[in-house]
Amino acid sequence: MRVIVVWAVSTLTMLVLAAVLPDFRLQSADGDSATRIGLTAASGAGAFGLLGALVWPLLVRALLLVPAFVLGLLVFVLNGSLLLLALSLIPHGQSAAEPETAVVVAAVMSAASSATSTFLTVRDDEAYRRRLARMAGRRRRGQGLPAGRRPPPGTVFLQLDGVGHDVLRDALSGERPLMETLAGWHGTTHTLTPWRTDWSSQTGASQLGILHGSNADVPAFRWYEKESGELLVSNRPTSAAELQRRAIARTGDGGLLTVDGASRGNLFTGGAEQLALVLSVAARRGRHNRSRSGYFAYFSDPANATRTAVSFLAEVFREISQALRARLRRERPRLRRGGLYPFIRAFATVVERDVVVAAVIGDILSGRTAVYADLVAYDEVAHHSGPRSRDTHQVLRRLDRCVALIAKVTEHAPRDYRIVLLSDHGQSPGEHFTGRFGLTLEDLVRAGCGLPVSRRAERTPSGAEARATARTALRRPERDGAGRRASEPVVLASGNLGLVSFPEVPGRMTREEIDARHPALLRTLTDHPGMGFLLVHSAVHGPVVLGPDGAEHHLETGTVLGISPLAAFGPGAVEAVRRTAGFANVPDIMINSVCDPDTGAVHAFEDQIGSHGGLGGPQSHPFLLWPSELSPPTPDGRPLVGAEQVHTVLRRWLGEADGPQVPADDSPLTTQATAPFTALSQVVQDEKR
Repeated sequence: MRVIVVWAVSTLTMLVLAAVLPDFRLQSADGDSATRIGLTAASGAGAFGLLGALVWPLLVRALLLVPAFVLGLLVFVLNGSLLLLALSLIPHGQSAAEPETAVVVAAVMSAASSATSTFLTVRDDEAYRRRLARMAGRRRRGQGLPAGRRPPPGTVFLQLDGVGHDVLRDALSGERPLMETLAGWHGTTHTLTPWRTDWSSQTGASQLGILHGSNADVPAFRWYEKESGELLVSNRPTSAAELQRRAIARTGDGGLLTVDGASRGNLFTGGAEQLALVLSVAARRGRHNRSRSGYFAYFSDPANATRTAVSFLAEVFREISQALRARLRRERPRLRRGGLYPFIRAFATVVERDVVVAAVIGDILSGRTAVYADLVAYDEVAHHSGPRSRDTHQVLRRLDRCVALIAKVTEHAPRDYRIVLLSDHGQSPGEHFTGRFGLTLEDLVRAGCGLPVSRRAERTPSGAEARATARTALRRPERDGAGRRASEPVVLASGNLGLVSFPEVPGRMTREEIDARHPALLRTLTDHPGMGFLLVHSAVHGPVVLGPDGAEHHLETGTVLGISPLAAFGPGAVEAVRRTAGFANVPDIMINSVCDPDTGAVHAFEDQIGSHGGLGGPQSHPFLLWPSELSPPTPDGRPLVGAEQVHTVLRRWLGEADGPQVPADDSPLTTQATAPFTALSQVVQDEKR
C-alpha cells in the first residue's frame, strides 16, 4: 500500500508539472484523452521510480571519487537524465521534455515521493519495528548476544566546532535560550565543564589529541618543517594523514574509536573503521577509500539532494543579505565577505551538516558502539561574522535542532546511547591585524629584516616605524658569512599565532643567531603595539619569552626580567608555552598577538574577526557537556588541561560502558518500536523545512 500511495503521488506530481511547465508534455501533438494522459503519467512515474531504485545507487557509487560539490551538482543532471530515460520507455512516445525542464521535474518528483514515503514510514510503527528488529538482530549476531539481552550503552561524541564555553553557557541561559534542547539537558541530565586547550588552540592540534591521544610536535595550524622543506597544513589531506601516522607511531594505539567506532566529518579517523568525510583518508584512491561514503549514503536518495540544494541556496542568499546588512550598519570590526565565501559557508553549514547528521543517525540505528562527529557550521560563520553576532546565533539554533533530532533517534536504537557534546576550542573576537595596523605580519617581519615590503605597508605608521627601527639597527654590519644575502623568511599565520622560519639556516636558530643576522627584527616585533609576546630559543638561557620594554621570561629557570609577557594571558599560559617550546617543529620565532584583558579581543594575523590558534581570550576555553551518570572529568574539580587529557577522559567514559550486560526489562522491539513517533516526525519535518 505504501508503494501504491507513493506511486500515486508521483503520478499526480507529474500531471501538475505537465500542466504548468510549457516544455514538458505527456500527450501527443494531436492531443490525447484524459485516461491516456493519466496512464502515460503513471507509466512515467513508475519507470522513473524503478530507475531511481535500481540505477541511481550505481551511478552515485561510480561517482564516489568526484568532489562533493561537483557530486551535488551532478545529482540534478543525473536525476534529469533518468527522467528523460523513463519518458523514452513509455509506449507510443507521446511524452517529451527539454533537458533543463527534465532536471526541474525530476527534482520535484523526487522530493514529493520522498516526503510521502517518509510521512508514511514514520507513522508506520510496524515498519519501523521490523527495520529495528533487523538492525538489532545483526548487532546481536555480531556481538554474540542472546535474544532478550541488550548490549552495553553506546556513546555519541558531537563536536560543536569552535563553540567556546562562555558562548555555550550564555546560549543555555535566559527565559528563551538560543539552544532549547541543550538548555533542557544542562543541570538535569548533563553537566557543563570547561577545559583549557594547548597553546595551539585549533582543530588540528585539539582533534588530533582528542582522537589519537597525542598532539606533540603540532605547534600551529600550519608550519614549515626545515628538515623536509615542506609546509604542513592541518586541513590538507596529505598533512592530516602524516600527522595521524605520527600520532599513532608515538602512542602505539589506533585511537579513541578502534572498537566498533565511526568517524564522521573529522580531520582524523580516531582508529574507526567506519569513515565519512574524514580528511586524513581523503587523499587515498581505490576501493579502500571510504572517506566519501557519507556522500554516497546521503545522495543515494535524490530527494536529499533536492532538499539540501534548496537549503544551500537559501544559505547563500542569507549570507549575502547578512553581509549587506553589516555593511549598511557600518558594523565594526567587519570583513569583506564576497567572492566564493557565501558558497563556502553554505557548504559548511548545510551540505556538510546534513551529510554528517545523516551518517550519525545511520550509526545509531545500526547500534555502533562509539561515534565521533564534527559539526563545523558555527566555526565557519564566527570567523567572518564574529563569535557573538546575530549570524552565529542562528547557526546555534540550527545546531540545537540537529542535536534534538539525533537524541530522538537514540530513543529507538537497538541499544541505549549517551550523548557527549564538546568543542575543540573557542573563538576570540577582535579586528584582524592588517585592518588594525595597516600592514600584514609578513610586512612587519620583512621590515625588521631590512627587506622590501609592499607599498601599502610603507605608507602606514607601523610600517614606517618598523623600517626606521631597522635602518637604525642595520648601521652595524650584519655578520652573515662572506657577504651572503640574508635568507628570506617564511612567515605563516594561525589565527593570532604567527610563525617565522629562516629556511637557509639548518636547525632552529638561536636568539643570538637571529640578533646577529637581523639585529632589528626582535626589537621591531616586541615593540609593536599589536604583539603580546615572542618565543625564541637562547643558546644561554634555553626557551625565552620576549615582551615589550625589554621584558623576558626564561622558561627553564623561571627567571623574569620586568613584568612577565605571559602574565596577561592568565593561568596556564606558562605551562602551555613551555610545552610547545619543547616540540621538534617549533619555528625560529613564534609570535602571539596582544590580548585585551577586559574584552578578550585579539588581532588575528589572518583575515578573521573571530579567530583561534594562539593564546588570549575565549579561544582557549572550550567545553564538555557530559551525561551526569558518568564519572567527573577530573577529581576534586581540578582544571582539565590539554587535548591529550580530554582523550584520557573520553577513553575512561567509553570503558565505563563495558560492564556486565544486564537483561532488558522489556524488549526494545516491542516497547520502543511501537511507541508513537509524532515527536520524531515533527523534528524531521522541521529540519526539512
